[in-house]
Amino acid sequence: MAALRALQPSVRALLGTWPGCPAPRSFASSAAFEYIITAKKGKNSNVGLVQLHRPKALNALCDGLIEELNQALQAFEEDPAVGAIVLTGGEKAFAAGADIKEMQNLTFQDCYSSKFLSHWDRLTWVKKPVIAAVNGYALGGGCELAMMCDIIYAGEKAQFGQPEILIGTIPGAGGTQRLTRAVGKSLAMEMVLTGDRISAQEAKQAGLVSKIFPVETLVEEAVKCAEKIASNSKIVTAMAKESVNAAFEMTLTEGIKLEKKLFYSTFATEDRKEGMSAFVEKRKANFKDQ
Repeated sequence: MAALRALQPSVRALLGTWPGCPAPRSFASSAAFEYIITAKKGKNSNVGLVQLHRPKALNALCDGLIEELNQALQAFEEDPAVGAIVLTGGEKAFAAGADIKEMQNLTFQDCYSSKFLSHWDRLTWVKKPVIAAVNGYALGGGCELAMMCDIIYAGEKAQFGQPEILIGTIPGAGGTQRLTRAVGKSLAMEMVLTGDRISAQEAKQAGLVSKIFPVETLVEEAVKCAEKIASNSKIVTAMAKESVNAAFEMTLTEGIKLEKKLFYSTFATEDRKEGMSAFVEKRKANFKDQ
């Protein structure tokens, strides 16, 4: 209990002191965003980069930020030149949680009637692979947002946690579900019930993170991975992502059936023909995303 009491001031500092977040504005370009920065990266400009940018609030996830994130993701999803997306924050924080002041006075009726937080899940609808590049704090909603991505890379000083219990609530954007699937029941239960954080090294050991890099090279390494993914067939990549994600939703028998159907489906694509021909002819494949 003493450890929990010691943690509470720092959690309040991270989650509960953000200034208000105005409603999102309409925009036509990256310059018009208020809470995020977007760009295309990679030698062929085939990687979409989204950076959460509320530095004074440690990237607290207010409604306006989420709306802008969703619009940026949709734009990259619809861009035929983009094959993968990197989502990052700042060196001090990926996102230190939801905007507590924004939700402090909500009632049950408010949450239920508006389906509060439901628009956070739109990240999981993106067919293109999304890599989270996490530096610093990924707490509460920030941890949940990272777990909605397909791959998590972490900086050496990253910290992950679900500290909602310390402010009298529980995770509401998938934290209890995705964390349990990623790290197992015991560690997930400990993190959710105590609010304790884990380091990048502990997160990698538990299976939450795939690779760890120095803080200053993290985003660059995530972009390199995204470039590698983007060089493959976009349509086949989407099938592969769908099949892996199904493993969390289906029994083994059902998942294998889906995998077989998607595998068979690749034989209807020009990219499958090109890929196998290139292999036989010992040359690099030239995928057309068809």
